Amino acid sequence: MDTFEIKEEFLLNGEPFKIMSGAIHYFRVDPADWYHSLYNLRALGFNTVETYVPWNLHEPKKNDFHFEGILDLERFLSIAQDLGLYAIVRPAPYICAEWEFGGFPAWLLNESTRIRSNETVYLNHVADYYDVLLKKIVPHQLSNGGNILMIQIENEYGSYGEEKEYLRSVRDLMIERDITAPLFTSDGPWRATLRAGSMIDEDILVTGNFGSKAKENFASMQSFFDEHDKKWPLMCMEFWDGWFNRWKEPIIQRDPQELAEAVREVLVQGSINLYMFHGGTNFGFMNGSSARGVIDLPQITSYDYGAPLDEQGNPTEKYYAIQKMIRENYPELPQMEPLIKQTMEKKSIPLTDKVSLFATLETISEPVRSKYPQTMEQLGQNTGYLLYRTTIEKDAEEERLRVIDGRDRSQLFVNQELKATQYQTEIGEDITVPLKQANNQIDVLIENMGRVNYGHKLFADTQKKGVRTGVMADLHFITNWEHYCLPLDSCENVDYSKEWQANQPSFYRYEVALEEVEDCFLDLAKFGKGVVFVNQTNIGRFWEVGPTLSLYIPKGLLNKGNNEIVIFETEGTYQPEISLLKEPLYIEMKEG
Repeated sequence: MDTFEIKEEFLLNGEPFKIMSGAIHYFRVDPADWYHSLYNLRALGFNTVETYVPWNLHEPKKNDFHFEGILDLERFLSIAQDLGLYAIVRPAPYICAEWEFGGFPAWLLNESTRIRSNETVYLNHVADYYDVLLKKIVPHQLSNGGNILMIQIENEYGSYGEEKEYLRSVRDLMIERDITAPLFTSDGPWRATLRAGSMIDEDILVTGNFGSKAKENFASMQSFFDEHDKKWPLMCMEFWDGWFNRWKEPIIQRDPQELAEAVREVLVQGSINLYMFHGGTNFGFMNGSSARGVIDLPQITSYDYGAPLDEQGNPTEKYYAIQKMIRENYPELPQMEPLIKQTMEKKSIPLTDKVSLFATLETISEPVRSKYPQTMEQLGQNTGYLLYRTTIEKDAEEERLRVIDGRDRSQLFVNQELKATQYQTEIGEDITVPLKQANNQIDVLIENMGRVNYGHKLFADTQKKGVRTGVMADLHFITNWEHYCLPLDSCENVDYSKEWQANQPSFYRYEVALEEVEDCFLDLAKFGKGVVFVNQTNIGRFWEVGPTLSLYIPKGLLNKGNNEIVIFETEGTYQPEISLLKEPLYIEMKEG
């Protein structure tokens, strides 16, 4: 049985060991492709895989736990071990990861507590989660014959708080549940974050996160170690080999040769975890959002990240540049040829059915009634869309309507006719509408575009979604609302026998028979905004603003034989045919 220790060096079975790790998030990769991605990591000559664990997927509702399919962490770890890979596990409570709410379940927003603090209510929820999660992790520790080298306490806490009692509480929750693997923290490499977020006085290993200038950043970490008389190995726990992307912004690029040299610079002094090695996909509604002043900027569905493996898991120029650098500098490390998946093309898949959201609303959601609008969280909904409905009397030929304090994107309809689309900074502005009837139906469709995953807004009311104050006509708040929750986990209850109306949010169903299946990319260049379901799995959001104009479909979601693709589109734009492509589509954008 292997042993792992942290002394002046990392020691594996008593011998010096350089950790050469790559990040692969099991929850961002179809399970049928886990072997492919992990093999390619081993083929590069690396010895370890790192993964976060997303609390919000494993416990989407309080005490409702899931570890099946794409959430089968144990199977992922076992595949890695079979390939000869060790593992580093980062099991929340907070993960950042450009992930919805930084991995926190949205139901925490209903709790009277402050997350990422030593408050009892919050820690009790963490304890309940760890009661279930850590039983999945403990058997895979090195000491139990598994492959886990180290486990992280919290994540980049020094960029958020400095409450050492909280960090100690998280550590104790782990130890009380039989975590025996060495523990560590990771933070920015400068003194302020290391001081605030580390547990150096508790003898917990400190690691740093950066994407360049290894000499300077390791020197800063070493100075902090010396200040506390610690003789520890240096490790970059997140070496950012690319970057994430947001809607309306160009894809961020990094030169492969420059990256390979930067990786070599890290390895000269210490150990490394490439973040990301395979980025994968923010399936469903799991993209996070960046906090920028009064607005939040949501990230795109693709988490390609510009990583050594592209979104589907195939090697890129960065992979081969790092491979060459490893071969030249560490010739003793075994390397293999990487696996490469094929892609397929299928053009002109015809539209089979279409129906307006308003027509099928009662088949996919049951109304909840209240005097004033409620938020998603109050209604027990985590993500997706929420439709608010009421009627108003005609007081004037034209009426002034306002959505007060809504998040994130609002479409207001009068008698099922779109009158205004507003985003965060526009919500609250006047919407002047003609009223043609004595009584008029008002519908407000709100999209939750993703909660922030990092920074000062994590615990604030700004992350509650929907209409948070109310809707006004003239100078008064409108009452008597119906709420239709639209989490859109699937679209199986959509009734296509009902009516379709142009220029309304609608469902469009396409059917295609496939003799063979491979990875592909759905062309969405001529659609507006919405989400896509492939055989009832929500594969994520699309938006015509770019930079991406396609969505990745892993072959594991497709069937030999009949397949159903459903597009929920909110802007009234659709096509009579769709196509599956071999490569992703992008908009060419300029910086700024």
